[in-house]
Amino acid sequence: MAGSFTLADLVAPLEVSQFLGSVQGQSHHRFPGTAGRFSSLLPWSTLNTVLRQHRLDFPRLRLALDGDVVPAHTYTEMVTPKRGPQIPKLLSAPLTEHLRNGATLVLDAVQELVDPVSGLAARLEHDLRERVQVNMYAGWGKTHGFDVHWDDHDAFILQISGRKRWRIHGVTRPSPLHRDVEPPQQPPAEPIAEFVLEDGDALYVPRGHWHDVSAIGEQSLHLTIGFNPATGVDLVTWLADQLRVDERFRRDLPRFGTESARHAHAAELKAGIEALLTPDVVDRFLTDRDAHGPAYTGIGLPWAATPDVLPPQDTVSVRLLTPRAVLQHQDSTVTLLAAGSRFTFGAAAGPVLSALLSGTSTPVETLVERAGPALDRGTVRALLGELITQGLLAVA
Repeated sequence: MAGSFTLADLVAPLEVSQFLGSVQGQSHHRFPGTAGRFSSLLPWSTLNTVLRQHRLDFPRLRLALDGDVVPAHTYTEMVTPKRGPQIPKLLSAPLTEHLRNGATLVLDAVQELVDPVSGLAARLEHDLRERVQVNMYAGWGKTHGFDVHWDDHDAFILQISGRKRWRIHGVTRPSPLHRDVEPPQQPPAEPIAEFVLEDGDALYVPRGHWHDVSAIGEQSLHLTIGFNPATGVDLVTWLADQLRVDERFRRDLPRFGTESARHAHAAELKAGIEALLTPDVVDRFLTDRDAHGPAYTGIGLPWAATPDVLPPQDTVSVRLLTPRAVLQHQDSTVTLLAAGSRFTFGAAAGPVLSALLSGTSTPVETLVERAGPALDRGTVRALLGELITQGLLAVA
């Protein structure tokens, strides 16, 4: 599940701080690269294997042509297995006929199907501190799969193979939301930028920026890495959940009370909200958001199903399955916040847990060395075993 690309790799030659400070959420940016640099993430042979070996229901796998979705029944059939409900089966001939006629093949959540893409997603989630989903788009014709549109998430586009023509039309409503009070106005017909994304190039497009993409008569395969940075609306939603502990907010509103009673109740609610709006409220929210980031799936068979949990060799590597886990240091303890749970260990475990939070695979022997004399080998392995049983760690 290891991925070789970090946020720094994607935004070079910009520094990560430059990208975060002057590009993210503000403007699109193209990052030229060398041909083939992303090819190991999803080779055509791997895509063929995924299509052959997995049950891919609509709309996770779909075809798009000239802005419309191609009916799934035209390239799939439902078959009845020995047990369970009917399942879809791809039909090779009609599927490829649609593709020859210009349809775009779309596959969502590729990080759940392909190990290198999973590693990429985990690494970027660690760097961006937001949940990441990776979708795949493949096309061969000269048509566009989708009309001019905007997305409600930020995205990196990695051109794996071939080329694609991009037209960027800019933004007509700053920072639009999926659930918004009004939709953005239509963009100008003429784009503000038009270019061909080449094999090895990366592109960043903020949410709300109108764009359309079209094939240019040759094979093209790209990945779209989507993520939703936290907003003020997210913070207010979180605050509403925090207020459930306060009886004042659980009580019924005085609908039939006097005007003065309603005003007094409003004053109580205002005081409760203001009490939570401390100067560090953004930090508290983001920490809690990270602490609840879900874990990636990592089973680690056969050892995870045995009492030992870990292989006996210290040369094996392990990786934390929660890229946004938070480590809090106290005087005599250290607390790991991950996947919505809290785990407290002695302070001596701090160096081991800090190494795991790097987002990379780490050999067990390295973790034993990091522990130093404070923890012996057996204790370090027991700590790792506990994290494995909690679904937070897996053999890489």
